[in-house]
Amino acid sequence: MILYGIPTCDTCKKALKALESAGHAVTFRDIRKDPLTGAEIAEIVSEFGSLAINKQSTTYRSFSDFLRESEPEAQIAAQPTVMKRPVIKADRWYLGWDEKVQAALL
Repeated sequence: MILYGIPTCDTCKKALKALESAGHAVTFRDIRKDPLTGAEIAEIVSEFGSLAINKQSTTYRSFSDFLRESEPEAQIAAQPTVMKRPVIKADRWYLGWDEKVQAALL
């Protein structure tokens, strides 16, 4: 299982702790230190579409009009932290850490 996120994200921390406590072997992937490849971005966007973008984030709000109107792949490539977190790759892809994701993984 791979958890994509950033170490300062509280939601990522909660998800990582809960998954490890549930006995899952989790690899944490810091998307700042180890950026996503074009293929990984394409796979995430293919799975979640524009939902992969956190439009409430200050990163998104700081985008130029051009970047804000760009495709999600371009937005994540330009600034990986605009991606909604965490993104979890297990038996399938999961986005966020809501009750539905927790029920499926814990």
